[in-house]
Amino acid sequence: MNNNMFCYQCSQTVNGEGCTIAGVCGKNETLARLQDNLIFAIKGISAYAYQAREFGIIDDEIAAFIEKGLYSTLTNVNFDIQDFVNLALEAGQINIKAMANLKKAHIENYGEPVPAVVEKGASKGHAILVTGHDLKVLEELLKQTEGKGINIYTHSEMLIAHGYPELNKYEHLKGQLGGPWFDQKTIFAKYNIPILVTTNCGLIPLDSYKDRIYTSGIEQLPDVPHIENYDFSDIIAKALELPELEEEEKTTYTTGFGKSTVLSLADKIKELVLSGKIKQFFVMGGCDLPNQKMDYYTEFAKQLPEDTVILSVGCGKYRFNDLDLGDIEGIPRHIDLGQCNDAIVGAEILTALTELFEMGLNDLPVTFVLSWMEQKAVSILWSLLSLGLTNIHIGPVLPAWIDETILNVLVENFNLKLVSTPEEDIKSILG
Repeated sequence: MNNNMFCYQCSQTVNGEGCTIAGVCGKNETLARLQDNLIFAIKGISAYAYQAREFGIIDDEIAAFIEKGLYSTLTNVNFDIQDFVNLALEAGQINIKAMANLKKAHIENYGEPVPAVVEKGASKGHAILVTGHDLKVLEELLKQTEGKGINIYTHSEMLIAHGYPELNKYEHLKGQLGGPWFDQKTIFAKYNIPILVTTNCGLIPLDSYKDRIYTSGIEQLPDVPHIENYDFSDIIAKALELPELEEEEKTTYTTGFGKSTVLSLADKIKELVLSGKIKQFFVMGGCDLPNQKMDYYTEFAKQLPEDTVILSVGCGKYRFNDLDLGDIEGIPRHIDLGQCNDAIVGAEILTALTELFEMGLNDLPVTFVLSWMEQKAVSILWSLLSLGLTNIHIGPVLPAWIDETILNVLVENFNLKLVSTPEEDIKSILG
């Protein structure tokens, strides 16, 4: 029996025990996993850089890192494990720049987000539902549907659009249908209206709505019409062809807490913290996924004491953003900052808090509790680590690229913690 195999690290045939070139090749899975991690992080960076480019922002430093990072993963280029940890931290810094560029573009074009109460549910009339992350696509659709008797609804990460003044000014930006990305097959089937998928998170459509779903920008789906150059005439015609939606009972979401809004409350926040009325802030961010273990985040939010505040980013918030958590003397107990890329706002707020309280980043009464799923979350995690943040709680499922060696590095260097149960974690954090 031939036990030989091909080693993709050193481009040669080796015996079944693996290659030992450089002391790491073949038999050491950690290097390959760290390369996977870097590729995932670069995917996240690329998503934000691509969207910023739609607004004319092209950043040579980001492009140069993407080239270097991808090149470092080529066969027989780099066998140094520590170098890949350093590259991951560099990716985190580059991702901060990519998110900052995109946020700058959003604010310059649509204004600083302000808190908005968004109706969840349908109103009577023709409609189009927009999902994904691309605000530029949404803006162009709003322009082309103005005055045509078509209501525009958001889905999943597009919720934050309602907080931007230059988007919310359109009266036909009506509300939100559904919640996280993975409820789309249920929601898209329920509402007999056209759907526009603008970025990642689109799933292969069911037959029940395959004839009324469209993609635009980077997103494409099998046998689904793709809209080029922001020409939405076909989807508009489809919306007018289909029956009107009927009025239904509504609930609400609240979103749109921009940096300026939060920092305008800085003096009040400081007063409440110093008086003991706010004991801890929790940043709950990341991706949602259809996994029963994700109930952890719902229970975590429910069980937090009333003297705590949640700041949320990403679609993980749909595990608890339908809860009425009230406020602490006018400070909402749930402050939704927006999409995954709005993690940059959280970082900016943290920096401002270090100045407000005159203490280091890890001395602030702030704990990160992150949910995990896709590539953007990888880049954001390394952004947080690159800032020197420690004691991040992560779960319920570890990223596939983490093995015991990598986990030990993250635990030893950054005190990364795996979530256990809401009761145990809250007790451990609050003492």
